[in-house]
Amino acid sequence: MTALISILDDEPAIRAMLSEALTEAGFRTQSFGRATEFEAALRHATPDLCLVDLGLPDRDGLSLVHRLALEKGASVIIISGRAQVQDRITGLELGADDYIIKPFDPAEVVARVRARLRSQKPADSARRTARFNGWAAHFDRFALEDPEGRETALSQAEGAVLRLFLERPNRLITRAFMQESLGGTAGDSFDRAMDVRISRLRTKLRDDPKNPQLIKTIYGAGYIFLGEVAWS
Repeated sequence: MTALISILDDEPAIRAMLSEALTEAGFRTQSFGRATEFEAALRHATPDLCLVDLGLPDRDGLSLVHRLALEKGASVIIISGRAQVQDRITGLELGADDYIIKPFDPAEVVARVRARLRSQKPADSARRTARFNGWAAHFDRFALEDPEGRETALSQAEGAVLRLFLERPNRLITRAFMQESLGGTAGDSFDRAMDVRISRLRTKLRDDPKNPQLIKTIYGAGYIFLGEVAWS
């Protein structure tokens, strides 16, 4: 089925522009001017990807991004006039997959949506669970299970990075390969997003960044995931 893209922005002109560009690109779209309307629609279906403006009239956009990423497992691209570096960092730390600053070219948004959706497709849909070092990653429900059986939710962004590591254990994964595989625009913004996601994964895996046992940084080159991985 054609991917459904939700557009949440309080400016009608921007909603119309994005909806037209995405529809012409072959996507289904739904648009909302207020967070309450959007959250009501979420009770019926979770979109494949959400474009979220931070400056909403009835809700803080950052808290909505956090809920979408962790509770709903939805991919999120922030579209905002806030160009401050700290706003971008905060959005990525809360689980957003990308951050686009207004004004923007609709063609760029379409390209980033396509890249994000491509990165969500697993290489082998039958490989739903990976077990490693006493842990289990359940990609059918985006959950991480520790050796004691306790589960922690993964965002779509965190899950995509973890899956990339688990499919290539004990091999160097370069930043260039991550950018190619996960989508996004190369540069400081993408590098910062990867740093944030890997930091969050280490925290959830209880992997000491000063002496990592699972995700090892190879400075100037990339990362290596250490361990034996079994898929089912």
